[in-house]
Amino acid sequence: MNKRRLAAGLLALSMSLPAFAADTDTHSRQIDIDSSVVTEHEVRIKGETIEYTATTGTQPVWNDDGDAIATLFYTYYKRSDVDDDSKRPLLISFNGGPGSASVWMHIAYTGPRVLKIDDEGYPVQPYGIKNNPDSVLDVADIVYVNPVNTGYSRVLPNADGELPSREQQKSMFFGVKADIKYLADWVNTFVTRNNRWRSPKFLIGESYGTTRVSGLAGELQDRQWMYLNGVVLVSPTDLGIDRDGPVKAANRLPYFAAAAWYHNALDSELQGLDLDELLPQVEAFTVNEYLPALAKGSFIDEQEKQRVAQQVARYSGLTSDTVLAANLDVSTWFYWKELLRDRQQTIGRLDSRYLGIDRDGVGSRPDYNAELTSWLHSFTPAINYYIREELDYKTDVKYAMFGDVHPWDRTGNDTGERLRQAMAQNPYLNVMIQSGYFDGATNYFDAKYSMWQMDPSGLMKDRLRFKGYRSGHMMYLRADDLKSANDDLREFILQSLPANGEAAKY
Repeated sequence: MNKRRLAAGLLALSMSLPAFAADTDTHSRQIDIDSSVVTEHEVRIKGETIEYTATTGTQPVWNDDGDAIATLFYTYYKRSDVDDDSKRPLLISFNGGPGSASVWMHIAYTGPRVLKIDDEGYPVQPYGIKNNPDSVLDVADIVYVNPVNTGYSRVLPNADGELPSREQQKSMFFGVKADIKYLADWVNTFVTRNNRWRSPKFLIGESYGTTRVSGLAGELQDRQWMYLNGVVLVSPTDLGIDRDGPVKAANRLPYFAAAAWYHNALDSELQGLDLDELLPQVEAFTVNEYLPALAKGSFIDEQEKQRVAQQVARYSGLTSDTVLAANLDVSTWFYWKELLRDRQQTIGRLDSRYLGIDRDGVGSRPDYNAELTSWLHSFTPAINYYIREELDYKTDVKYAMFGDVHPWDRTGNDTGERLRQAMAQNPYLNVMIQSGYFDGATNYFDAKYSMWQMDPSGLMKDRLRFKGYRSGHMMYLRADDLKSANDDLREFILQSLPANGEAAKY
């Protein structure tokens, strides 16, 4: 890899923070408010050598008075051999949590460098980074954004050196609406600074990041007058779309079936089916029989209850007695503990391919999340090495894989509706959902259900698409799905670009 440091800069923000710049304790550990380091690299993608620059730095968040109130850490990959940015897509990437750094998709999915892990996503030593031959950098420039208190992004003290109170920080940053508002302003500044207003623009978010980018699609359009070409939802949350009660309970079953199939916990007939054969069968039962049965509650006919319990047990790998004891409503926490209890193992929450070992075999939930401990095992050393040694960004501030953003204000979550409205107002805007079948936290059938409910009119169905993968929450950790997910994303980006002269109209 050809790597050379081109530039590094720090703007003192003398107009907005004169006292802070002069009076800050020089012995304190803090991140630069406005900085950048640019390095040059190359990578082979789909057999083509791609030369690119990586800009790593911080960019401020300003309040209405023009004062810097936070600074966000970002990494921006830009292909070097493109002369006309007006036709070059820009992919703006967010992770979730809330409170998670933009590390997961950065160094494991879409970026030009990815983790050294085995083909199923497990850690290997020595830790490190390798080229990503499937990155979408061949078709789009990418910027990874870390919200406040994640990565190196931090709240800033005022001119007197005082940080806002916790309640003030919550109102500024830590809630569904506050998060969307300040990030939309930040994106506006980034696009302006980098002269990308004419470029086709896409948002991609993972987990809570899907709430974030769904709301941003509306906020950017309504408040920043920035229109998008596409929004990608990776392992989406509920987006404010109601899935409570019987729907919430029923929608778990297709995921249960997928997890049980993976662990060879189904009967021989079901186990002999391919996953693509099994899941449509389970989905049909879920919608046509299981959901109506749950809706009847305690007034369900006893014969029907027994029949439904037996079928739920068959698809989930549990016993009918267990399903009946749960009144047909089996919780996910219990399922992660129960499915392999006889093997003295638990299964992961975010990716149920991962196995855990508990202190004992009793109880109703696992002691820990087996998948998350595995992921942190490999991601944390890799991102700290990569930023410092390969991207040449040096700081003593701790890289926060998960930051302090709680309590998070979840009131007024209408992000799914904001995305629908943005689509209705912008004929160019397309949406793709990507989900792993073994994700038990944001299960794939919930994602399908949200897609079905997002556009009640059905007039935009041709602009909504769903892609499923044989892995979990971060489906790209599995080598086969890293390739297929990037291929799907690449195809989505290219197909969402209008033909030359094609007007945005119905």
